[in-house]
Amino acid sequence: MLVRDRMTKNPITIIPDISVTEGLRLMGEKKIRRLPVVDRSGQLVGIVSDRDLLQASPSPATSLAIWEIHDLLAKLTVEKCMAKDVITVSEDTPLEEAARIMVDSRIGGLPVVTDGKLVGIITESDLFNILLELLGGRRKGVRITVATTGAKGTLADVAKTIYEAGGDIVGLGFSEVDGNTSDTWVNTFKVQGVPKEKLVEAIRPHVREIRDVRETS
Repeated sequence: MLVRDRMTKNPITIIPDISVTEGLRLMGEKKIRRLPVVDRSGQLVGIVSDRDLLQASPSPATSLAIWEIHDLLAKLTVEKCMAKDVITVSEDTPLEEAARIMVDSRIGGLPVVTDGKLVGIITESDLFNILLELLGGRRKGVRITVATTGAKGTLADVAKTIYEAGGDIVGLGFSEVDGNTSDTWVNTFKVQGVPKEKLVEAIRPHVREIRDVRETS
């Protein structure tokens, strides 16, 4: 999957001279946590989060009078709070690359840009939904986590075993233990069409260890 397959197209945006108050109102109304900032020609010039705007607002402990707070917020614009050095991706960026960029950069969203124009946004919520789908999180079945070797063909062998037991794999996830220092892999399968006991009996001879097994609904 590529970013274009899961991004929000034509996202809600704001312009730099909108007030902080208006920016917060828009985020609350649309139930979103970040907004790309574009100029009047549609060029991306920044991005701002609800945290950015809230941090720019006066503290509840301020000694300012209420009318002074309203006046201050009316004059404080998004341009003064937004991040201007925006990390972006293109539509044909692989989703795993977008996820890596978010994790490494500690950000929750990436504007998607084509020829300098904003065409979408991909966020951590989109990636969580993808993870849910990959692991079969919304499907009933038996969830089994096993430790296997990293040898070629191991995953295919386990998948074949599940098939021969009458199971249908509807979710899959795997990770390497301790980076490159171990030859052990942890694989999680969501399987339908086979009872838990039969699945465990079939898989056990093909793995190092069964770490967890449970029925989900």
